[in-house]
Amino acid sequence: MSDSAESVVTLEVDNGVGVITLRRPPMNALDAAVQAGFAAFAREVDQRRDVSAVVIHGGPKVFAAGADVKEMSAWDYRTMIERSAALQAAFTAVTEIGKPTIAAITGYALGGGLELALACDFRVCADNAKLGLPEIQLGIIPGAGGTQRLPRLIGQARAKELIFSGRHVRSDEAERIGLVDRVVPADEVLGAAMQWASSYVGGPALALRAAKIAVDRGLETDLRTGLEIERGQFAGLFATQDRETGMMTFLQSGPGQAQFEGR
Repeated sequence: MSDSAESVVTLEVDNGVGVITLRRPPMNALDAAVQAGFAAFAREVDQRRDVSAVVIHGGPKVFAAGADVKEMSAWDYRTMIERSAALQAAFTAVTEIGKPTIAAITGYALGGGLELALACDFRVCADNAKLGLPEIQLGIIPGAGGTQRLPRLIGQARAKELIFSGRHVRSDEAERIGLVDRVVPADEVLGAAMQWASSYVGGPALALRAAKIAVDRGLETDLRTGLEIERGQFAGLFATQDRETGMMTFLQSGPGQAQFEGR
């Protein structure tokens, strides 16, 4: 990773939880350096055995207010063809982290900021946060997964209304329509996300990865193919030590007592 990417995105590991933080004040605009940082750290936490779950955070005041419009305004069609591929690849790297991921949303999550949150499995939101995809107001559309991940999450009609209008959504509406999973006071967002992520530490890492693959890849295809994906992941776990440990511990001591090793 370049020095510039490293300075605007950081990774810390706290008791099994990887915390990826945007550090590009005041609004955490998602320029090329931030995108590169996310892609690199996503690949790193995916491979690290000391990371069981991941929290993505933008600091206490703002999650991310979207793309760097000043940077983007100078690009032409040819440049955007190249840059958009890198942008989508960065957020796809987040979706491909084979561990539970939680976006800790404070302040604004707009445009690419919301698309980053959509790339996570879960979203914890501040009660004063505002979310939205305002790209239509710039004469463009979301280009980092918003037109694809949002309708999969909240349904086609609601997603179209938000994308077509570009309006901001307050936290209470976001929770009601399923855009976020939990709403907490602003000063409790990171703590709530960390607590949720910590619940996966020491859990069956291989089964969690398999479950995420089965759900995510299954949603991208037809039911018959999805069932085949599930069957492959299910059967594969019978070759793991974790499966043996989990079942033997259940038979001997009851549920919830197994100590998994991720093997």
